[in-house]
Amino acid sequence: MRLSLLTTAIALAAASSAAAHHSFAAEYDASNQITVAGTITKVEWTNPHTWFYLDVKDAQGRTVNWAIEGGAPTVLYREGWKPTSLKAGDMVTVTFARAKDASKNQGNAYLFKLPDGRCVFAGSSGPGGSGTDNCTPGRR
Repeated sequence: MRLSLLTTAIALAAASSAAAHHSFAAEYDASNQITVAGTITKVEWTNPHTWFYLDVKDAQGRTVNWAIEGGAPTVLYREGWKPTSLKAGDMVTVTFARAKDASKNQGNAYLFKLPDGRCVFAGSSGPGGSGTDNCTPGRR
């Protein structure tokens, strides 16, 4: 009986974590890449993905807050990031795949140009998900 309960608990935990994770193609449109410049308003350095929020001026001059998904913290560490690489108030340029649901101001980041001028890969799981030295998406 105890083994059965333990097995059930493990199966439920595995199913809930698998359901929480999404595929890139289900949520983002790799053919709709955009680049914006804005000011970081919030950073969430969490698993399974990091999130960066930034205020960007749209064509009408209105401020729009974008939610940009990055890779897992371990991926970003390998790319040279630290939890302190970006903080509220920093100006950045980010290239990302836009969410398929265009009503969301959301994307999955490929590249960030940091305030110090460095261009870093953002850990995207999407196609072409790596950064180049000249801060354009593509394979290294």
